[in-house]
Amino acid sequence: MSGSAAGHVIVIGGGMAGLAAAHRLCGSGRRVTVLESTARLGGKLYTGDIAGVPVDFGTEGLPALRPEAVDLARAVGLGDRLRFPAVTPVALWSGDALRPLPRGHGTGTPGDPAALADALSPAGTVRTARPRRPGAAAPSAGPAVMGFDGGAGALADAVAGAVRAAGGQVFLRTPALALTRTAHGWEVRTAARTLACDAVVIAAPAWTASTLVAAAAPAAAAELCEVGYVSTAVVTMAYRRRDVAGLAALGDWSGFLVPPAAGRPGRAPVTASVKASTFMTAKWGWLAGRAPDLFVLRTSLGRYGQEESLYLDDDDLVGASLHDLRAATGLAARPVASHVTRWIGGLPRYPVGHRARVARIRGTLGALPGLELCGAAYDGVGVADCVASGRDAADRIMGRLVCDGFVSKTCGAT
Repeated sequence: MSGSAAGHVIVIGGGMAGLAAAHRLCGSGRRVTVLESTARLGGKLYTGDIAGVPVDFGTEGLPALRPEAVDLARAVGLGDRLRFPAVTPVALWSGDALRPLPRGHGTGTPGDPAALADALSPAGTVRTARPRRPGAAAPSAGPAVMGFDGGAGALADAVAGAVRAAGGQVFLRTPALALTRTAHGWEVRTAARTLACDAVVIAAPAWTASTLVAAAAPAAAAELCEVGYVSTAVVTMAYRRRDVAGLAALGDWSGFLVPPAAGRPGRAPVTASVKASTFMTAKWGWLAGRAPDLFVLRTSLGRYGQEESLYLDDDDLVGASLHDLRAATGLAARPVASHVTRWIGGLPRYPVGHRARVARIRGTLGALPGLELCGAAYDGVGVADCVASGRDAADRIMGRLVCDGFVSKTCGAT
């Protein structure tokens, strides 16, 4: 039996999937160690500072229509910091102008296809009128996301704090270098030591998971290598409020999206570097309240197959963003501060056959007791998806340990 009756579980990866798994495991009395390879926790939840105010350089909100992430936030004491965004419409930069993104849509599916007629070709409008597949989300008139006063990065900090308070250990700058199946459970090797445990949850990118399981499950490792990723960059800029006064677009919208092939017959196509922009001050009341003299916005750049632009230097990425913002909104002022965040390999792609691949990977690993995968590479890229994925992996680990009993004779450093 291991050093504690509950057993020891190592979670590899301190993004939201890994933190959610650790939180679930600690809540059930397991001894938990989290190994994060970088200097911070939270993955795509990354709150930084620009012009003296906190802003999100990564994911800025949680899905409001799913309970997992919101429930976790409340469980770790952040319920009073949850905020809905301002009810301000999102625009579509299509043709030569910003046009309203149709209301009444859920998870990107329009409630009324006719509302898209000004943005799509006639053939495209007809295609959107096809019936939804059974189970598709119904349109919602309410806000689809919630955020946090002070930034979404607070969720990662709060969950990690709860893990530590429950006795868990969290190590930063500690990549897992190798994973070995033993007669007593598993061993995870780091640069400093080797840790023995009863079970392992891998909540790292697919390429890391592939390396770690290669010796124990080469077939699963080969499948994990096939999971593709997209790189993006986020350019965050702060303006003096007086410099954007009078620009209707910045007051009427909370941001805009740019379709991959912007434009439609009879109109000049949009040639843009940015794929989206969020007017963060217009969207989040807490940010406007903290910085009344500033207007903060951000742009996103980089599409699948067009990531070469992300390797430009910061000044060039800012310049590309300024060019497109001026064309879309008329904004000609220079920002007082800017920050570029690169998410290299930040988002997994889900091509046709992704679900079957994930099923094969998990089926293969099912023959190895006490090993689970979770995260955006498998079950969805949203915060709620990642929280649910981590929670479910923890539940499978606990169920397996209860059914099989603990066989580990040692726990800790060897």
